[in-house]
Amino acid sequence: MKFFLGDDWHVTPAGGATGEAYIAQQGDQKLFLKRNSSPFLAVLSAEGIVPKLLWTKRLESGDVITAQRWVNGRELKSYEMNGTNVAQLLGKIHRSSELLDMFKRIGNSPLTPNIIIENLQKKLASLQSNDEILEHGLIYLFKQKDKVEHHRFVVCHTDVNHNNWILSETGELYLIDWDGATVADPALDLGLLLYLYIPEPQWESWLNQYGISLTAELHLRMHWYVISQTMFIILWHTQRDEWNEVNRWEKYLVELLKDNSL
Repeated sequence: MKFFLGDDWHVTPAGGATGEAYIAQQGDQKLFLKRNSSPFLAVLSAEGIVPKLLWTKRLESGDVITAQRWVNGRELKSYEMNGTNVAQLLGKIHRSSELLDMFKRIGNSPLTPNIIIENLQKKLASLQSNDEILEHGLIYLFKQKDKVEHHRFVVCHTDVNHNNWILSETGELYLIDWDGATVADPALDLGLLLYLYIPEPQWESWLNQYGISLTAELHLRMHWYVISQTMFIILWHTQRDEWNEVNRWEKYLVELLKDNSL
């Protein structure tokens, strides 16, 4: 990284799962650098969803380095996910026609319930899993898939964990880490966020801030996506032999499957 910035820049790894992010500093100037970041980072930056994109450079290797303005701030706490600013920013993301157009141009097809089920089946087969709880989850997904078909697709972040929401010292809110984003039913993001962070009696109020009403149909769609994503989380931990996490998430899945109100 230093060779094209200059010797007077100090570059250190920024952490993260991919190991492709860096912090570059020269005196008081500070940049966030990333190798091969999301191809629609420029659109995210233009809409104020992520910190400002300053420049992009293609290396001889073919890798692309992006530099963003460094934001002094902090990750949101779990309890802050109930804030109006979170609901409004996610609503802005889901309503962005520019983001959706960009995603379609780079060849992303919608992640439908059928594709999710196929992906789960492949994952279960590759791990040779005969886990009874996961089998029950798959049966539920099959039974309900026709009821959750939805034909308004948006760009979904897919990892709306509170650690990916950054609040700057001056009050701007950003949603970062777009590597797993896809085109899907907005209920995918909404379900994960509401089920994990917002008490159910407050869902209607939160969704009003987001820009829609809570209906029985939306509730069912969110429930379906939360079950499917919980199964992926269980399989991810299974692959890594992280059995305490497997047990924790399986208990959560059992409770979801017990919900007879849907």
